[in-house]
Amino acid sequence: MKEKTPRVDQAEMLKRTFDFDVFVCVRCGGRRRVLADVKGGGGVRAILEHLGLATAGAGLAPARGPPQPPWC
Repeated sequence: MKEKTPRVDQAEMLKRTFDFDVFVCVRCGGRRRVLADVKGGGGVRAILEHLGLATAGAGLAPARGPPQPPWC
């Protein structure tokens, strides 16, 4: 029977791969902590509205055609 390898969370994986700790503040160097695990669009929308932040993403620009050769 194989031994299970310990599960690595995403923050630890980013730290190992890119030498970047997502829990360290880039401004002051202080330690961040998780306040909530928000799942679902309704919860995210409610938090953004409470903070006065935009709840809709930027609109997409229309696709453009292929480049035209200069002699056309």
